Amino acid sequence: MTKKIMCGDVQIGGGAPVSIQSMTNVNTADVEAAKAQITRLQDAGCQIIRLAVPDMEAAAAFKELKAFAKVPLVADIHFDYKLALAAIESGADKIRINPGNIGDMENVRKVADAAKAAGIPIRVGVNSGSLEKDILEKNGGPTAEGLAESALRNVKLLEDMGFKDIVISLKSSNVKMNYEAYRIVSEQTDYPLHIGVTEAGTLARGKTKSAAGLGALLLSGIGDTMRISLTADPVEEVIFAKELLQSIGLRETGVDLVSCPTCGRTKVDLEKIVTDVERRLDKIQESLGDRKLKVAVMGCVVNGPGEARDADFGVACGDGKGAIFAKGEVLKTVPEEEIAEELIKLLQE
Repeated sequence: MTKKIMCGDVQIGGGAPVSIQSMTNVNTADVEAAKAQITRLQDAGCQIIRLAVPDMEAAAAFKELKAFAKVPLVADIHFDYKLALAAIESGADKIRINPGNIGDMENVRKVADAAKAAGIPIRVGVNSGSLEKDILEKNGGPTAEGLAESALRNVKLLEDMGFKDIVISLKSSNVKMNYEAYRIVSEQTDYPLHIGVTEAGTLARGKTKSAAGLGALLLSGIGDTMRISLTADPVEEVIFAKELLQSIGLRETGVDLVSCPTCGRTKVDLEKIVTDVERRLDKIQESLGDRKLKVAVMGCVVNGPGEARDADFGVACGDGKGAIFAKGEVLKTVPEEEIAEELIKLLQE
């Protein structure tokens, strides 16, 4: 088990559930735009929000955003230690730095001392695009071993300064390299790990890479907090993170919608039915609270209710109609065009 680290009121590591993070993509100094995005991320279920702090204007705005936000805020810092100090003064719940690119070690020490005085953790973040020259030369380019070495080297810098309130991330856009790097580090330290596949890409491609990379890590017991990195609205990152955690059994609330892939036996437009059910579920999700439900939409009697017997509610479709069932027991048969509505009604009873 990893060490327990607190980011605001969110526990990272120490056996706590995997927390979901995202990062705003608006100018942090544009307070109103940042507030609007923070609100949307909070409403989507984001538990920790990171903001870029590229200049002193952003560091100053951080104070107002911190007072506004309902979840912990992390300041993302590169190159200038003074920005980290200003963000800490503005109330950041965590600082993300790469000690190697802050420069002089005395400046890194100033950041570590300020974070320690404020009682906040530092995330040591390294990635394949910013590895130290000697590590690149030794390994002939970016490698999993190099990522791990860089991360542990930077962690030791902070440890030597008496700072041990640390979360580690080491990311690559190469899924295999990413997985192997985290595996190596997880075997050599008990610091909590922030996992992700960096620069994963567009909405569709990025989800695929993230599911492969993060799913493998989480199923191996690696990962204490996570961010899905997508070239898209940050809210999409949160939604997909929730779906991924639920799919692999690490989130026990929400609706698990399953549907068969269809075959020649299917006599309804199953894709349309499932899409309609999914759309309606999204609208009532909040009203379901913490209920954990499994809903199955099956194209024929072969797949349901037999294979979907463990579903709370479901439908087994026939020729232009569907048999609605609960816990394997058929309740009624309705026309194809009424299936989605009838299923949602059952969920709300």
